[in-house]
Parts: sequence; C-alpha cells; structure tokens
Amino acid sequence: MRELPLEGLRVLDLSRLLPGGFCSLLLADFGADVIKVEDTGMGDYIRSSPPYYEGAEQTARSALFLSLNRGKRSIRLDLKSKGGKEVLLRLVRDTDVVLESFRPGVLDRLGVGYERLRQENPGLVYCAITGYGQDGPGRDRAGHDMNYLGLNGILGLTGETDGPPVQSAGQIADLGGGALMGAIGILVALRERERSGLGQLVDCSMFDGSLSWLAMVAAAAFASNHADRRGENMLAGASICYRPYRCADGYVTLGALEPKFWNAFCGGVGRADLENSAFERPGSDAHRALQEIFVARTREEWRQFASEHDCCLEPVLDIDEALASDLVRAREMVVELDQPGVDRPVKLLGAPIKLGRTPADPARAPGPGLGEHTEEVLSRAGFGAEEIAALFLSRAIAGPAGPVQGSFMA
Repeated sequence: MRELPLEGLRVLDLSRLLPGGFCSLLLADFGADVIKVEDTGMGDYIRSSPPYYEGAEQTARSALFLSLNRGKRSIRLDLKSKGGKEVLLRLVRDTDVVLESFRPGVLDRLGVGYERLRQENPGLVYCAITGYGQDGPGRDRAGHDMNYLGLNGILGLTGETDGPPVQSAGQIADLGGGALMGAIGILVALRERERSGLGQLVDCSMFDGSLSWLAMVAAAAFASNHADRRGENMLAGASICYRPYRCADGYVTLGALEPKFWNAFCGGVGRADLENSAFERPGSDAHRALQEIFVARTREEWRQFASEHDCCLEPVLDIDEALASDLVRAREMVVELDQPGVDRPVKLLGAPIKLGRTPADPARAPGPGLGEHTEEVLSRAGFGAEEIAALFLSRAIAGPAGPVQGSFMA
C-alpha cells in the first residue's frame, strides 16, 4: 500500500454532520488518522439521518454516513463526565489537530475548550468551525447554510431581477465557507508550527468563508459605491452571453463572456448581427432572439454544436445524468467502497484534489461503526486494561455494544 501525504497526522474530530465531517474527510482521504469523537448516545446525527426517498434500502442510509466518514475511526466519550474529559485531555497530548463545530463556548463550559487543551499540548492546532465566528454580534446565534448566505449577500444576488432569491442545491457556506476554509486553515497552521513549534486556534466562520466568495463583487461595490442587486450582476444573469437557456428538452448553459467565444457562438448559429449584443440585459430584442434560437434544438444537438464551435456551451444535467457522465468517470469522481453490513459496494464521490505523485485514496477503509475503535484507541494511547474497564463501568466511554446513554450535544 502506497504512503499517503498526511500519514502520521492525527486528528480528533468532535464535529457532527456536514461542515466538520467534510473537512476531516479531505484530510482522511490523504492519509490522516481521523478519530471521530462521538458521544455515548446516538453519536454523529448523520448515522440516523433518514434516506432521501421512501422505501430506501440500508445501502442508501449507509451511503449518507460514508459520504463524510470513510477512512475514519470512532470512539465514544461522555464529555459531561469527569472520566470522559480526562480521556480527551490525555488523547490530546499525542494529537496534531482538534476539529469541532459547536457554538462558541460549549466546550469551554465543559472544561475542554481550546485554552484547556493547549495546556496539555502547546503544539495543538485547534479548528473551530462555527456559523459566525468566535466573536462579533452573531457569535451565539444558531444558523444553517441558507442563513449565512442570506446575511452575507450571496442569496440576495442569486435569481432573476423580479424573482425571489434562489437557493443553491449545494451547501455553499457549509462546504465552501466552512469545510474548505477549515482544511486550509489547519494546513496553514500546521505549516507555521514547523517553524514555531506552537499550535494555534483556527477560527473558521461559515459566514466569513462564503462572504469571501464575493471578492470581485465586493471590490466592485467598494470602488464604485454601487452594489449590484439581484439580476444586475454580470455573472449572475445580467448579461445575455452568460445565462442558462431553455432548449427543446431541458436547459443549456451559455458562458460566452469573452469575444472569441461569443463570436464563435453567433457565427455558428448564423447570427453575426448579434456580435455586438453580448452584454445586453435580459428582456432585450437580442435576448428574445437567443431564446428562440435555443429552444429550436435539443440538449444533445447543442452539445454537438459546442463540439464544433468553441463557445463555452454545455447542457444542464440532472444529478443522475451528471454522476453517470463520461467526465465524472474519467476524472475518477465516483468510487466504490465495501462497507460491513451492506451487501454490495457503496458508490461515493471521489477525491476532488488530484496529486500527481501521491494521490488520495478515498476507498482505503470503510466508515467506522459507532464506538468501534474506543478500546483500540485508548490502548494505543497508553491506557491500561484496568483503566479502560473502569471507564466503561463508569460510562465515561462506550464501545460498539455499549448501552445508549445521554448526549453531550443535548
């Protein structure tokens, strides 16, 4: 088995659900030893998330959990108990990264926040993914992806001029603002630790992270003292050269921003008279002409057209079509993983970061059972058999067969 880039990096992941789970997944796929610290109750909520469709098989339920947790290990601690806290403090001494996604102050109140953990390990990189950051007026507010996008302007800019804001099917703030920024922050802090020997707090706000996606929009607003409204942004529907269009059997996307692409499109459809109309607004005569042009052909006919005329034109695919596409297959963006208890391989998305010499291995290990590795992890951390037995007896820890107790998430 080849060596992966992050082998030897140990991560304690106390997070739940999507942002933290995806963040540590990126690290696990490249070889980090990610230990999921779950409570002695239900554990990560995604373990019991209902399948997306009625009558779904166990495979679908397993796929939801595996999509974020393949290649990780699971232990169960009751962080409300003295014993559970002591276990975490001892584990942290030999840990590089702690990742959590609670509201600010939750772990401090339990006695295992950043300041306490760094006393055990000054080199610890501690990443906290929250909605609105560790300080500021939103610090204690609950939120989800759509709330953050509503407050930072992205949702308000998305949609047609006279229409409502349009939600994205992808979780922009959770993944782009939280998980990706968290992973980058962790790796930056680890790189700095090589010089200083010290860890630090990575304060990762999903609001901040997704706001940064508006870098060009914000720069234009600052420079001109004019902020775009919904339907006015060139890259969000305001220009007829950069919009989705209805065709005979669905939709296509035209992204002909540059003159060479726009002119190639106009020439291909025999409408050289439109070459000076690229940046006209929807509702113009040129826009109506384009609508008539597009609706006359199918998605496949437009795909063939784009193969002959280099003009940034592609079909809008449904998710099942996208997952089965030649592009996804060629880029190895679907992998199969054997999971205990599931009678056939589970399909998951592959690793999006491609390294030429030491690529990720997203299928290297299945997802962990709840508490599957509690005893193993504690033994390797130096806990003796009698200590572990006492911790089980006090219910400070639990294994895969242990009784369900409370949840420190409650």
